[in-house]
Amino acid sequence: MEPTEAARLEASDRFQRSAATADRFLENIETVVHGKRDEIKLVLAALICGGHVLFEDVPGTAKTVLARAIARARTVLAVPGTSSNST
Repeated sequence: MEPTEAARLEASDRFQRSAATADRFLENIETVVHGKRDEIKLVLAALICGGHVLFEDVPGTAKTVLARAIARARTVLAVPGTSSNST
């Protein structure tokens, strides 16, 4: 069965809002941690999917700073699909 036009528009609107939130999340984190865009995207994907993230790298590569920035941004932006705002 084909979705109605209204259902398609609603899904598109939800997708646009989610994409805008993801962009804000990415921009917010990049103000604190520079040069880790791909890593931030992977963390965002894990958060949306309800997964876990393990940061592994050599000392001095901003792992703790990145983790703290993500935690702070997650609470400020209320990333969809994360446990703090799931019903």
